[in-house]
Amino acid sequence: MTKKTPPSMDLWLKEAKQHESAPKIGMYLTHNGIVRQSARAKVRLGDQDAAPVSGMLFSYDQEKVDQIIQETYAQEGIYYIRVWLNEGQLEVGDDIMFVLIGGDIRPHVIDALQYLVGRIKTECVVETELHQ
Repeated sequence: MTKKTPPSMDLWLKEAKQHESAPKIGMYLTHNGIVRQSARAKVRLGDQDAAPVSGMLFSYDQEKVDQIIQETYAQEGIYYIRVWLNEGQLEVGDDIMFVLIGGDIRPHVIDALQYLVGRIKTECVVETELHQ
């Protein structure tokens, strides 16, 4: 599996603002996850002895992603969602995912972004950290 070329967020926003849902939208939020050098065990669990990350093997289940996107659309005030996920062997600094979400008001959009990204990360992807 070869890593993909990331999308242009400028182009995504331009397309979103031309979409039929645009008149209902008062806010767009983006998320760009990247491969970091600090190991998950260090960042999330406080393990100061965790070895630095040199890269990551990344894959995902598109069917599950699509299902979670549809469930996110069911949330109040959410009218636009676009998701891109990378795959393959990634290096530190490479993009893991891009998410663009649009909705009526800030609280709805923030909640929906957290819901969507959280579920993708916990239910759809396989991330295997590579260490030096």
